[in-house]
Amino acid sequence: MTGPMKPPQAPGLDLPLSPFTFLGLEADGNTYHQAATVVLPVPYDGTASFKSGAREGPDAIISASRELEEYDAELQRDPCSMGIHTASAVEPHMGSPEKMVARVAQAVAPAAEERKLVATLGGDHSVSIGAVRAFASQHSDLSVLYLDAHADLRQEYLGTAWGHASAARRISEMCPLVLVGVRSMSREEAEFIEGSNTPCFPHAGDEGALPVEDVIGTLSPSVYISMDLDVFDPSFMAAVGTPVPGGMGWYQVLHLLRQVASARRIVGFDVVELSPREGPAACAFTAAALVYKLIGYGIALGPGARR
Repeated sequence: MTGPMKPPQAPGLDLPLSPFTFLGLEADGNTYHQAATVVLPVPYDGTASFKSGAREGPDAIISASRELEEYDAELQRDPCSMGIHTASAVEPHMGSPEKMVARVAQAVAPAAEERKLVATLGGDHSVSIGAVRAFASQHSDLSVLYLDAHADLRQEYLGTAWGHASAARRISEMCPLVLVGVRSMSREEAEFIEGSNTPCFPHAGDEGALPVEDVIGTLSPSVYISMDLDVFDPSFMAAVGTPVPGGMGWYQVLHLLRQVASARRIVGFDVVELSPREGPAACAFTAAALVYKLIGYGIALGPGARR
């Protein structure tokens, strides 16, 4: 024997493989340091109060994304050409919602500091608190555009101040908050909105169009977008934990997001509350398409364009 034995080659090593990454992108050209966008899965629904299952949302979104086209006909470009790195999932901390918020903030912080576009995939809406905390520490001019069927402004709910029903309240303590699409709230939340002058644009259905320019006028130069999928009408987005009738439509939401991205710098976003078991597979594809649209808008449009 002239040298050490080589380990046996793994079966199929030379075969083309499909990585379990957003869009199924290969590692080459999409490493953390190369990529303009980082996709961060957070499979946590420890504060769910009605239907659990949002912990399965990130995997479902990534799986569905592998069937999307890389080319965006609206933007006339491949948003992934700037690189999309899919990070390892954040391990849930099931002992404390507050500690889970801190864990998410810690996971997002390095990419926020490096001015990458971070796409956080939830999980229940409490994961947004940690993501916003990381960006608020880096952007003194940050505001949050919060699309949700619910106001999420309770001081606490079911014994915690760090759950999904308090996510917007905690965020409002860090930076200005703008609510869009709300159609369900408690008396406590209505009083908080009035007393704090929090901009709130309820969804009026066919009875009134969303005043997009007014929404943009309430936002500061740097914007974080938080997307609870229950802002959509449950007739086509049924796979959520707390559905509310009469939600927004696909093109209405995209129009708002595009106009915001054209006028403001999108620093990061999240898409949360997909509970795959509660609806058809089309819901995961819709969520994945929304994530890719937000990536495209974030890197291609407005003062934050990354070209």
